Amino acid sequence: MATTTHTTPLAHGRAALAGSAWLVAAAFLSLLTAAGASAQPLVDQLAWAYAITPGQDPPAPADDGTQRRLPGAEKTYTLDQIRHRFGPADWFPGDHPKMPSVVANGREAAGIWACSLCHYPNGKGRPENAGVTGLPKEYFAQQLYDMKHGLRMSADTRKPNTPRMIAFAAAMTDEEIQQAAEYFGAMKWTPWIEVVETKTVPKTSPRGGMHLRLEGAEAGMEPIGKRIIETPRSTEDTELLRNPHSDFIAYVPVGAVAKGKSLAMTGDGRTTQCTVCHGENLDGLGVVPSLRGRSPSYIARQLADLKQGTRHGPWAPLMVQVVQKLSADDILNLSAYLASLSPAP
Repeated sequence: MATTTHTTPLAHGRAALAGSAWLVAAAFLSLLTAAGASAQPLVDQLAWAYAITPGQDPPAPADDGTQRRLPGAEKTYTLDQIRHRFGPADWFPGDHPKMPSVVANGREAAGIWACSLCHYPNGKGRPENAGVTGLPKEYFAQQLYDMKHGLRMSADTRKPNTPRMIAFAAAMTDEEIQQAAEYFGAMKWTPWIEVVETKTVPKTSPRGGMHLRLEGAEAGMEPIGKRIIETPRSTEDTELLRNPHSDFIAYVPVGAVAKGKSLAMTGDGRTTQCTVCHGENLDGLGVVPSLRGRSPSYIARQLADLKQGTRHGPWAPLMVQVVQKLSADDILNLSAYLASLSPAP
């Protein structure tokens, strides 16, 4: 005998409402998913610029006592001497003025590493930190004071060397800050990064804030996507020997340089052109630094940090208005263009 189910009008209404509610919820979830994709956090969209190591960095190679050499260098060093935190290798002392103590050795009693360890004696630095040569002394000093007073941090809290640098700045004396500013400011910024537009890039892995080429069976090529891959020209020279003559290649998407130039020179209706504050040729203006030929990873991080509100120094409010409407693509294109410029003579 068939069973017949009888429903009241109220039950019909409830069923209809339940069905409608499910449809609304499904539509809302679909909208949220689409919105989430477009509203992905900026630091995730610019993950290439932060190059956070997945998991733990592999241990550094052990020092076996071998004296390492570089072409043209008179001295030899062991690995532990090369990476000594309070007196690292100075391969080419003729390249730079006499280093003040804080640059050459840091101050071990205060836990301050030598500036020359991470930024090199020539101040050209690496993608994970900054090129500090050729900056106006006032600008350089202000950045250290901003860090010292908790006004300059990274938008990606996983970036390990940012809190380290903040701690160094907090421990530095006014005299040490001024000595470092004068030392690095006395040298000119010279070519350090070759920008290459490409559709494919060597496969790399982020390690220590840099993209290092994979080797052996893992090596190969892959699409560049919406990334800039800034990598040492020689992994061994950079990672193992900390060679201040070994430069970098920045692979950027095809067309990024032209798009970045248009944005920098005209603002493209979304922002103020960079030339207003940084000079007609982007060589810098007064205490405002030059942007020519600097690391695209570093530039992208600073634009993101300003947009995300983690830089609060006295000049930050001016830049906050500039970056307000910039997308991750805009930041990529600007970084590619600025890095492609030859440093001012």
